Amino acid sequence: MNLKSNPTLKQSILFLSSGTYLGYIPVASGTFGTLWGLPLFYWLSGQGLWIQALIIIGSILSGVFLAGQAERIWGRKDPSRVVIDEIAGYLTTVFGLSFSWKIALAGFFLFRAMDIIKPYPIRKIDQSMPGGWGIVLDDVLAGIYCQIILRLLVYYQVI
Repeated sequence: MNLKSNPTLKQSILFLSSGTYLGYIPVASGTFGTLWGLPLFYWLSGQGLWIQALIIIGSILSGVFLAGQAERIWGRKDPSRVVIDEIAGYLTTVFGLSFSWKIALAGFFLFRAMDIIKPYPIRKIDQSMPGGWGIVLDDVLAGIYCQIILRLLVYYQVI
């Protein structure tokens, strides 16, 4: 794909991969990017599980493509402006749960903590997988960890 000859495609990739430019915020870009997950969670929670699953899988696959392309455009590994991975990770965190502000915010803070701490094997995936796969899959795995924790918190009525 020749992005130099198609500036519109290049700008579209940067727009989408940065969470509509939220990733351009100079501090805590991942946290600001994750904010997109809140209205998406609200909307997704009203959909059936199959629709939720398809949308999340679509966000993961499109995230892999867009993050990989953005990495090529900016010429560095896992650029901080790419936040589509945080969106996919947060949606993985809240998959199948009913929307409430308690769940949404607990999931948000759990996911941000897990994404920053990167326990095994999340850090290994982040460091060893190339391109868009490495950018997105570490956040998806963080989302899976958070999904388990969040479900336990809901089950035991902590939130």
